[in-house]
Amino acid sequence: MPGFTTVGTITDADVRRWRADLIASGTSPVTAAKAYRLLKAILATAVEDGLIRRNPCRLKGGGTEHSPERPLLTVGQVYELAEACGPRYYTLVLLACFAGLRWGELVALRRRDIDTETATVRITRQLTEVNGQAPLFAPPKTAAGRRIVIIPAPVLPILKQHLDEHAQPGPDGLLFTSPEGKLLRNSSFRNRVWLPAVTTTGLTGVHFHDLRHAGNNLVAEAGANLRELMERMGHASSRAALIYLDSSPDRQRALADAIGTRALNDLGRRG
Repeated sequence: MPGFTTVGTITDADVRRWRADLIASGTSPVTAAKAYRLLKAILATAVEDGLIRRNPCRLKGGGTEHSPERPLLTVGQVYELAEACGPRYYTLVLLACFAGLRWGELVALRRRDIDTETATVRITRQLTEVNGQAPLFAPPKTAAGRRIVIIPAPVLPILKQHLDEHAQPGPDGLLFTSPEGKLLRNSSFRNRVWLPAVTTTGLTGVHFHDLRHAGNNLVAEAGANLRELMERMGHASSRAALIYLDSSPDRQRALADAIGTRALNDLGRRG
């Protein structure tokens, strides 16, 4: 399809050719799938509005993503990465994992968002960064993103020390900043801190988001149900949370043992 195309002239063949060209140009399959879904949604609206008779996005599997499985960090590896990132960002790494916070949520945190008495962090905004535009603080994308997360006990004293030594002053002071005390940008942190840290620890290829992935998995292993996972992760949909509820053989055995114990106890009471 050319750069500007009349909606009514788009054919099934045009869509197939457009998607093939995306893949051939080096666009990742995941990004291509997202682009296909967006086009399909736009054309579905055109059908509803009576602009076209049928949706030409009919490519089977065109909008299906097959993301490679991300590595699952151990607790020890998380602490190794925190050490490698240095004192200024030690707490950043731990909160990303053990509070399950996203990058944009972390760098938007202010002193007022932390309550050390109740060991909680309140998420009310996130930093949005788009190439070619100034960074912007904005509310979470969904109502579920606005939430309060309990901070695990081992992280709390480390967080208190960070507040004393590295956070900006005042209730609106940012928790995490650049070494110059300015807004922490994703690209700068990645190049100056994260990539050297993963190289130092031998965890090359690990992404910052893998910290949140590891933390969510720990919550699931601790026995959280679907609703609890969704609330902690800040998701309105159950789709992402369900990923962490995949049952391992050890978990299945533990469940079977629990059922057996309950059955024996009940039988004992009957006897």
